[in-house]
Amino acid sequence: MVSPQEVFTPEDFNDEQRMIAKTTADFVNNEVLPNMEKLEEQYKTGDFSLTVSLLRKAADIGLLAGDIPAKYGGLELDKVCQMLVSEFISRSGGFSVSLGGHTGIGTWPITYFGTPEQKAYYLPKLGTGEWLAAYALSEPGSGSDALGARAKAVLNAEGTHYILNGTKMWISNAGFADIFIVFCKVDGEKFSAFIVHRDYPGVSTGKEENKMGIHSSSTRQLILENVPVPKENLLGEIGKGHLIAFNCLNLGRYKLGGGVVGGAKSILEHTAKYVMERKQFDRPIGSFGAIKHKIGEMVARIYATESMSYRTAGLIHNILADVDADDVDRILKGIEEYAIECSIMKVYGSEMLGYVADEAVQSFGGYGYSEEYPVARAYRDARINRIFEGTNEINRLLIPGMLLKRSMRGELPLMQATQRILDELLAGPSFDEEDDAPLSKERKAIVDAKKIALLIAGIAVQKYGQKLTEEQEVLIAFSDIAMDVFAMESSYLRALKLHQSRPHETTTRDALAATQVFINDAVGRIELTARRILPTISEGDNLRIQLAAIKRFSKYEMVDTVRLRRYLADRAYEVQGYPVFTI
Repeated sequence: MVSPQEVFTPEDFNDEQRMIAKTTADFVNNEVLPNMEKLEEQYKTGDFSLTVSLLRKAADIGLLAGDIPAKYGGLELDKVCQMLVSEFISRSGGFSVSLGGHTGIGTWPITYFGTPEQKAYYLPKLGTGEWLAAYALSEPGSGSDALGARAKAVLNAEGTHYILNGTKMWISNAGFADIFIVFCKVDGEKFSAFIVHRDYPGVSTGKEENKMGIHSSSTRQLILENVPVPKENLLGEIGKGHLIAFNCLNLGRYKLGGGVVGGAKSILEHTAKYVMERKQFDRPIGSFGAIKHKIGEMVARIYATESMSYRTAGLIHNILADVDADDVDRILKGIEEYAIECSIMKVYGSEMLGYVADEAVQSFGGYGYSEEYPVARAYRDARINRIFEGTNEINRLLIPGMLLKRSMRGELPLMQATQRILDELLAGPSFDEEDDAPLSKERKAIVDAKKIALLIAGIAVQKYGQKLTEEQEVLIAFSDIAMDVFAMESSYLRALKLHQSRPHETTTRDALAATQVFINDAVGRIELTARRILPTISEGDNLRIQLAAIKRFSKYEMVDTVRLRRYLADRAYEVQGYPVFTI
């Protein structure tokens, strides 16, 4: 357990961060949202000139240059500012995909892996919007298995150009991008990355994909037919393309954490207003318990995701605070340190957004299914987030995979911690003294939930060893527990920090209520998941002892979540949106 003072929360935003958030929000409200209907129609004609125009307007106020070092004309914003841009731009639906695809995975490979010459040439143009970028990794036959790519690069006889052949699939911004970050295998074997210009001979794109959602973004195939790419456009080292691909995806997952929070808050605003305007049986439907449950649950889940997203942004900011913008190795090492948290944010956040969008449609009833109302688009747009940046299934496998690798390298005392839990079980139950401190019961629930996570991990490692990587159901169960633990702890630390600094404020009561609702239900989810997977990894007397341990560690004095959800719903109606925090 860490202290509340060690975590960064939205309440800690400084003036610069608040200014960046307001600038982004004003741009979205004044420039993008009034054009949403036109933006949504672009995919039918393939003409994305409106998107390009808006991206260049965004560049005029610095929104394309946040991640770019100052020496190359960028703003070099801290990681919290960058998360805030993602949160507030996300209210623009598919347009946020266009902007994020350019500023994120389209620009990061050059920012972090380019040579000094590549950075000096490309980054100023990307920051001003003179050139727009896209990231080309997936192929028709390789999605999650990115290293299975078949696109090929061969150096010509003169040694001046690589000749690229292949097809890339699901490429955001493909309809208008000027440059593409393309991953190919040199000589069909060495996975590598190249900067490819749209106007190179042999570069073409397919037709616009007829997607379920994010209609205001361009998505096409990128087709490469004997494309000559100057050897100077190789990014990084030959055969080291996976470092570029996976590090940029980690960063994308971190940014997505802020994006889903912003999207969910926007949906909640629409829903909270609607359910108090819509009347049935002579009263607003928002006054009924069934709707209050939905609204209160939306608030609790958004709060938990917001808490862990900005906690992670703060951790990454702190580890990179004294790192020079050109010190790529230290930057990537800092990001890798929190790669697990980035995957958690991606999975938890995208599923939170899916829940909020689904319940919004349900709250609107038949009108929610109509394209005349905003939640229909939000519902369609939300679904892609569980596929973007590596599917949620892949990320659920990455979370324990990264933990186990660190344990094997001696960086994480996993087995020692598990043994302490087993020793505690053999010693029998302890009788803790009553603690009247705020959220003391929730703190104990988190400590015990961590013990359950360690117990499951340790038993699984003991049974399967290195073969554990093949037991995906076990890995996914552990991930679900670990994600709930991180969300519980992040929610608790933020609420306690608020209580210690602003004990009498209404938003503090909001945070305490959201924390109690979330932890109350998370304890039940963790217990159920642990009981479901234990018979797979244990048996006999050991299983009986371990099931008893799960019961012991799941002991929690339940709270009245009906009352608390009603309170959170009433607060959402009062502020017509998310009550816990506003810029």
